Formats: sequence, structure tokens, C-alpha cells
Amino acid sequence: MDVLLLGASGRIGRRVADELLDRGHGVTGVSRSGEIEGVDDPELVSVAGDATDPDDVARLAAGHDAVASTLGPGDDESPDVLVEMMEAVIEGLGRASVDRLVWTGGAGGLHVGPDTRLVDTDDFPEEWESLARAAIDAYDVLEAADDLDWTYLAPAAMIEPGERTGEYRTAEGELVADEEGDSYISMEDFAVALVDELEEGNAVHTYLGTGY
Repeated sequence: MDVLLLGASGRIGRRVADELLDRGHGVTGVSRSGEIEGVDDPELVSVAGDATDPDDVARLAAGHDAVASTLGPGDDESPDVLVEMMEAVIEGLGRASVDRLVWTGGAGGLHVGPDTRLVDTDDFPEEWESLARAAIDAYDVLEAADDLDWTYLAPAAMIEPGERTGEYRTAEGELVADEEGDSYISMEDFAVALVDELEEGNAVHTYLGTGY
């Protein structure tokens, strides 16, 4: 499979690139600068691109089998850029006739109860709320894209660099937590989950939570 990876220079993006390459997939990694440090595989193709520009997205996506996104706002950007990116990616993929997208989303919109999302709980960090709500707004844009085979893949409440075990659990629309209520996944195993979904396509048109 030839995959266009948006946001490839980020911490999660580099791990997704490694996972795809280790499984023999072709990867074109996109970053703002065109440079992707920390991925040593010579098979990685690195290109510069602007994920807020549908023309750029269409140009880069052409000829690929699928697009994976680990995009996030830069340090100097408003979280609301997530909505702009989502709109541009959806439009660009339509122009390029690419109909498969796996988007790394946020855990804030996952449910922890019948009518309660994680972002609405008392313990949700205030400093992350604006990003979480922007991610939910971006998901609402994606949810309306009926002509696109999308999956919105969210990590656990906590995601950090760690070990690749190859083990994880998923839940549709719900936060994945263990018996003690802890919600965690390593970036390495999140990358495994993302590539598994690209390969298997079991959660099309689904907001999917991941965790241990």
C-alpha cells in the first residue's frame, strides 16, 4: 500500500512512519519543512506540504492508496487550525480520488458515560480544553464526509513514548481504560493500531478509541 502520511515529523507521525515501513508499505511523509528527523529508513520519501491548502493536499495525495494523518497545530497556531486542516484534507482527497483516510483524533470527544465526554469531566486539564474542543469540531466536519472511507482514531487519555507490545484494545466512541480506570497507550502501540486499521479497514465511518 502506498500511504501519504500527513504530520510525519511529529512524535506520533514518526512512529507511524516506522510502523508502515516495517510492514513493507510505501510511505510519503509530509511536513511543513519537508524534513523528517528520526526515521532512518531510506525508503521514506520526505516532501514539504501545507495541510491547510486543498490544492497542496490533492497534489500530494494523487496516486496514493490511502492517507494517514497525525496532524496537530504548531506551537504558534490556534487549535482551530484543526478544522481548517480537516476541510482541506477532505477536499484535497476528493480532488485526488483517494477515498481512504485514517485521522489521528483526540480523546476528549470519547464518552466516559452515556451522556458524558472526557472533555466534560471535572478532571480534564483546563489547558487542553481548547484543543479538545477544536478536535471535536474537526470530527464533526469529518463525520459529514459520507463519500470518504474515514476512520477517526483517538488515543487513550494519556499517550507517551514507550514500548511497542503490539497489544491494544479499541472501543467505538468510548474511552478505553483498564480495571483501575487508567487510560493509557504508548505512541508505539498507537501506531500499531493505526496501521492495523489502514490494512484491515474494520472501523470505517467510526470514532474509535484505543488503549490498553
